[in-house]
Amino acid sequence: MKPFFTCIILILAVLASAGCRSIRRIGESRQSIAARRLSGQGFSAMHNDQWGDAETLFASALEVSSTDDRAHWGLAESLWQRNEADLAIRHMEQAVRLSAGDPKRVQRLGRMYLEVGRLEEAQQQSLTALATNRGSAEVWALRGDCLRAAGQLPRALAAYHRALAIQPDFPEVQLQAAEIYHQEKRYGRLLATLDRLQDGLGPDATPPRADVLQGIAMRQVGRFDEAQKSLVRAVQKNPSDATPHLELASLLLEQGDTEQAKQELAIALSVDPHSLDNNGWADHFRRQQERLAREQQIVGDAEQLR
Repeated sequence: MKPFFTCIILILAVLASAGCRSIRRIGESRQSIAARRLSGQGFSAMHNDQWGDAETLFASALEVSSTDDRAHWGLAESLWQRNEADLAIRHMEQAVRLSAGDPKRVQRLGRMYLEVGRLEEAQQQSLTALATNRGSAEVWALRGDCLRAAGQLPRALAAYHRALAIQPDFPEVQLQAAEIYHQEKRYGRLLATLDRLQDGLGPDATPPRADVLQGIAMRQVGRFDEAQKSLVRAVQKNPSDATPHLELASLLLEQGDTEQAKQELAIALSVDPHSLDNNGWADHFRRQQERLAREQQIVGDAEQLR
């Protein structure tokens, strides 16, 4: 009889163990469901720009279940919104780990790394995201931004083209590609890119930086009136930026309108007293003034000979 009772005891022990595991699983499932519900409420609050409420809900979700990847993701976004970058990144790292490397979370983590200057880590996340999601325009945009930050402009431009092949109307990528064309002095391609951007957004919604780049390119191809209109539009959209005023002053000097150029230069200096110290503007205006002086001297000499 002893073997019989021994078997009964073993069976009861196994059943009890299985029951405990089932109870634990039920408890964990209830916690997970509660955490997911709170996370869902957090995302609803976030989409309504109720960032304080969102942060509270995501934090509550993590108190219920610390393994809720969506709660870590949402809390990371909430913290990022109020400039708690380091803590936001730590939660996004957890979101990536707990989601087994979900490409959207990987891409977002890479973007966060890039924006705080952790370029090597951003590069790695961009490659990881590409390995699993080469059909994402956002991932290719991140890859392009990483390569541009590393000074690899041709490769960055190729990545931007891949992003635009997937999503032709992608204003952030179009503007970044335009910046590279500007650096490479490829003004025809720059204008074509900005035309597409403007067609998609409309002139009023186009970023002021795009108007500045368009003004620069128009000037370079000899379309001076259109260049001036673009730069004036940039000034109207962002009066606190000295750059379009400096570009306008330079354009007006080139056309010989010294009085109006002086006014634009004065406005630029009132907006930013140090604006001439950036990007070689002081040397640029000195060369323009020297050229004007020479031209005036030539005209004076010619009049005397008459």
